[in-house]
Amino acid sequence: MWLQRRWYDKRLHPLLYLLAPLSLLFWLLTNLRRSLYRFGLLRTHKSDVPVIVVGNISVGGTGKTPLTIALVECLKAQGYRPGIVSRGYGAQANFPHTVSVDDDAATAGDEPLMLRRKCECPVVTSPRRVEAIQALRQQYPDVDVIISDDGLQHYAMHRDIELILIDAERGIGNGWLLPCGPLREGPWRLKGAEWVLSLYAQHPFAQYVVEVTPQPWRRVIDNESIAAPPTPCYAIAGIGNPHRFFHGLRQQGIEPERCLEFPDHHKFTPADFAEAAGKTILMTEKDAAKCREFAADNWFYQPIAAQLPDDLSAKLTQQLRKLSA
Repeated sequence: MWLQRRWYDKRLHPLLYLLAPLSLLFWLLTNLRRSLYRFGLLRTHKSDVPVIVVGNISVGGTGKTPLTIALVECLKAQGYRPGIVSRGYGAQANFPHTVSVDDDAATAGDEPLMLRRKCECPVVTSPRRVEAIQALRQQYPDVDVIISDDGLQHYAMHRDIELILIDAERGIGNGWLLPCGPLREGPWRLKGAEWVLSLYAQHPFAQYVVEVTPQPWRRVIDNESIAAPPTPCYAIAGIGNPHRFFHGLRQQGIEPERCLEFPDHHKFTPADFAEAAGKTILMTEKDAAKCREFAADNWFYQPIAAQLPDDLSAKLTQQLRKLSA
């Protein structure tokens, strides 16, 4: 957690200079790998339907999941039949795995399960995205466009459109590659990119801003909608950028007694909530999916909804029609 906070300092923390050789090694290896794909020494697999990648150049917390949901809704409104592939981070299933609405987060992964339930479209997980696409096409031949949740750096998977997300508040952090900084690829990756988006607010590198609005609060154990959660409360988040959730609470006039951070994709257990025993607990929708089995009746989560700007929706539709022609 300390390391991740230092990534977003304006200047490189002195202790991180010790990791500079590892960042150089990371740069060499990723550039070598990318070059092998570029020159055809490693094979790229192309699907028979268009593939849209929703990804980023940094580690987590840019809003890929709400954007993927908004993208599915946009495509459905245009008459498309989308399907989703995802890595399935932390999932215990045998891959490729077709996610069911009856799965639990441990089997399917927290984000794939959330996407399956909210999007009501096929979701297949595998660390090898190509395998996931092949399984999806075999099981759902009517799917006519595939969305890859993350996978921007998965160059074995051919992509027709790349939607690259950048955090409007944190940007590219200190500008260093892992592990000195938060970047998987350098800022050069954004130069000339056709589809760079930021959520919540404008970023200088982004051509489009996707609006995100909080939805009514719901009870974790039964999804029942409530007007507002009772206070005092604790706030808990195990997502890529927990501070965004905590800040959003304060914008709504909710000031938690404590804000507890956990790593992204953290597998919650009842022991994680010992400090907050008996307290009202507020959390994200993604975290709620992992806590439902042992949640108390005073635990609540708040869904969020993203809305694609009209010009982005129109341009995407136009591009997909060209690809399908």
